[in-house]
Amino acid sequence: MTAEAAAAPTRSPHRWWILIVLCLSTLVLVVDSMALTVAVPAMTEDIGASPQHIQWILDSYVLVFAGLLLTSGSLGDRFGRRRVMIIGLLLFGAASLAAVFCTNPGEVIAVRVAMGVGGALIMPSTLSILITVFDEEERPKAMAAWGSVSMLGLVGSPVLGGVLIDHFSWHSIFLINVPVVVLAVAAGLLLMPESKAPWQRPDPLGAVLSAVGMTALVWWIIEIPQHGAFEGRGLLTLAIAVTSLAGFVIWQNTTASPMVPLALFKHRDFTGGSISLALVQIGNGGLLLVLTQYLQSVLGYSPVEAGLAFTPLAVAALIGNGVGAKLAARTGHRQLILAGMLMMAASFGLLTTVTTDSGFAVPAVALALLGLGAGTAMPAAVGALMSTIPADKAGVGSALNDTIQQAGTALGIAILGSLLTSTFSAKMPADAPEQTKQSIGVALAAAHDDPGLVQAAKDAFTASMSTTLTVSAIGVLAAALLAVVVMRGGSNGARAEQAEQAPEKKEVVPAA
Repeated sequence: MTAEAAAAPTRSPHRWWILIVLCLSTLVLVVDSMALTVAVPAMTEDIGASPQHIQWILDSYVLVFAGLLLTSGSLGDRFGRRRVMIIGLLLFGAASLAAVFCTNPGEVIAVRVAMGVGGALIMPSTLSILITVFDEEERPKAMAAWGSVSMLGLVGSPVLGGVLIDHFSWHSIFLINVPVVVLAVAAGLLLMPESKAPWQRPDPLGAVLSAVGMTALVWWIIEIPQHGAFEGRGLLTLAIAVTSLAGFVIWQNTTASPMVPLALFKHRDFTGGSISLALVQIGNGGLLLVLTQYLQSVLGYSPVEAGLAFTPLAVAALIGNGVGAKLAARTGHRQLILAGMLMMAASFGLLTTVTTDSGFAVPAVALALLGLGAGTAMPAAVGALMSTIPADKAGVGSALNDTIQQAGTALGIAILGSLLTSTFSAKMPADAPEQTKQSIGVALAAAHDDPGLVQAAKDAFTASMSTTLTVSAIGVLAAALLAVVVMRGGSNGARAEQAEQAPEKKEVVPAA
């Protein structure tokens, strides 16, 4: 037996069952977030929620989730990733069950806050456990499966949400989380080994600074369309975010026990992967927002039909994940990221050609191309990023990856949503009533007996959609260029850089 073989960690005999647990844990987060958007109209009517209440119901989860990701990742490294994930699942499940009994907006908002805390504990742990359970040879396949389940949840949850709303009440979208959580907790306790890093002194100041900074940053991004970026309340929120995050970076570079090892950004694959993922998420951020409105308001699809229309995206993503997993060892991460992101940019380019007369044929082809590209590129980008992270920092490293993508998604929704609204308003006829220039939904509601205004609104929306998705394509092309210039050709570079670090020490505690 060679020294390298002797040093290699023993593969867990339960590793593929563990992957199922991780996929279930991730799936419950994706399904809940997407299904909730379908339930908003029924919820609004039932509990008498105002537009401000609905905004808080949707945004409170995102704010808490993004603000606590880094802290929860470090907690997993210190106290055990399985333990933190299971605590998060229990909190998420309990909050979901409590939502079934909510009767007013305040109660729903409180439940969503609790779910955000649970989600922040779950998400970093899933990826950190995955990279510690699977070795480098099997990791691409495991990450492809993990990514495929997330994609299926993203596409299938609006359909599931629509079916549940049609047959039951809006409470049912929360209730379906409970059996999934119970199954994931039971399987995690029975099958999953505990893993954590050697004990390190806590960093409470770093936790506070990161939580305040990320919460303020995401809140500032969310409020850009309504309150502007650099005026009044927006400027104050941005100042808090910049001050807190700058203080966090300074503190992490000076304290003896930093919560986040910022030295990770010295690795080309980590830096390139992080920024590429952020740019891609900015480009993707407005896709569901834009395309869902096109399908429902321009083509007249129901919410369930609009959800089913994303099937080409899911099927192609599964194919891309499978192809990418097989090619990862042979071609390296950079080539897969480049090829996948070029396909994604091409899909956005194709969507810019859509008009009111295009029907679904062009979007279907574009969605399939997008799924194939995302399925190829995204697992490779995450794999390249995570391959640079020492196992004893897997939790906080995973949280850093999640935080970067969350910030990119929020920024994309804010930028592209604002661009869509402003372009739509500019493209509407000058003599159209002012309220019809707010959005296509408002325009169609006000112009239901005016065919000319209805057609004008649809034309204005497809024109604004083309402009918005052009920006998305530019963002993804920038990500592809960055991957070529910054990242190394394969995984060898990541291993070489990682070898320069101090020898890894990992404590593994057997499963209970």
